[in-house]
Amino acid sequence: MMLKEKIRPLTLCIIKNKDRVLVSDGYDSKKGEVFYRLLGGGIEFGETGEEALNREFNEELDTELENVKYLTTLENIFTYNGKRGHEIVMIFTADLAKKDLYQKASLDILDSKDGHKGSWQKIEDFKKNKLVLYPNGIVNFI
Repeated sequence: MMLKEKIRPLTLCIIKNKDRVLVSDGYDSKKGEVFYRLLGGGIEFGETGEEALNREFNEELDTELENVKYLTTLENIFTYNGKRGHEIVMIFTADLAKKDLYQKASLDILDSKDGHKGSWQKIEDFKKNKLVLYPNGIVNFI
């Protein structure tokens, strides 16, 4: 039986720290590509995008969010590790309630099964294509 492909609803957040943005690292073994993604995750049935975002940040960094504002929605059709994916991504901006997280170079993603880390990367490195940021088009909103 073939698994039916589905569109995944997702919520991600732009959190800035001066000239840097909070991202988590990723690696596509088929493309041999290191990339970054904003933190957040899937929206569960019955949750709003903002509720999902708050839940995800509690699970990932054990922090609340402040000053949460909806920014835009992007559609992301992609291939990751050889598999097709399709996401509808709600993008928010916010601040971290735990201010000490702004001082850390590396942040442990608490619920990561693959050992992904959070880090503050220079926004300019994404704008100048020195680093790759997904979903496509998000760099225009940072």
